[in-house]
Amino acid sequence: MTGAGRGIGREHAVLLAAEGAKVVVNDLGGAGDGTGAASPVADEVVREIAEAGGEAVASGHNVAEADGAAGIVAAGLDAFGKIDILVNNAGVLRDRVLINLGPDDWDVVLTVNLRGTYLVTRAAALHWRERSKAGEQVSASVINTSSESGLFANPGQANYAAAKSGVATLTQVAAKELKRYGVRVNAILPRARTRLTEVIAGKTVEALQPTEGTFDRWHPGNVSPFVAYLASPGCEITGEAFVVGGSVVQRVIPWQLDEAWKINGEGRLTVEGLAKEIGTLGVPVRAKGSGMVS
Repeated sequence: MTGAGRGIGREHAVLLAAEGAKVVVNDLGGAGDGTGAASPVADEVVREIAEAGGEAVASGHNVAEADGAAGIVAAGLDAFGKIDILVNNAGVLRDRVLINLGPDDWDVVLTVNLRGTYLVTRAAALHWRERSKAGEQVSASVINTSSESGLFANPGQANYAAAKSGVATLTQVAAKELKRYGVRVNAILPRARTRLTEVIAGKTVEALQPTEGTFDRWHPGNVSPFVAYLASPGCEITGEAFVVGGSVVQRVIPWQLDEAWKINGEGRLTVEGLAKEIGTLGVPVRAKGSGMVS
């Protein structure tokens, strides 16, 4: 499990361990913007799991490097013999409006969030293919972390949104390709209060602290039970994305053609003809996104 040292990833790791999974806790321990490393957060989670009677090992490998991704998978194989679940949760933020978004801010966010998801998934997929070709009936699950920002276009997050949109599409492609090896692939769009989140639903994180005795709908642990369900052998869902948070799980309908807004002429279209047709159809109206940052 990547990005498992804090926040949502930590909650996933602790719950999966409590459910009987043996966990590789991967986390560089860096800052939320992708700088720094070597913080002992992964070791702390491993210690917490062990004290609760579970099994876990720590990994400080970098998901954004091919050798690092292979190292995460190798850590699981060395410790536990095989891998059946992969949760891609590692992510960083560098929020800027587009005109202030520098190339480095773009590259770092795309590299960790999207490239990292691809690299670790590929490394695990090679392991599953090998097992499948050896005749084993594999039943494995990948859970990727996308975002409402990626699917509903949150302003100020062009880099993060592009990466998370890519993660959602990668999820669909991987689900189709890895099905032959017995692997299911899904994505979650979490709604939760974490160190990376500054504003949720238009409110600051500080304003979303629960009052005593009430249900904390923004607690990151609320996301983890659905991740554990997607990871379970009894789950047959694949190729889907779900908004998850509080007490809510809601499927996201992928991109689809709009039959109500369609021009279907004969031969090559012309500018004049298009203007006329569009005049009868009206300007497309896109529903507003939630403005969630997650």
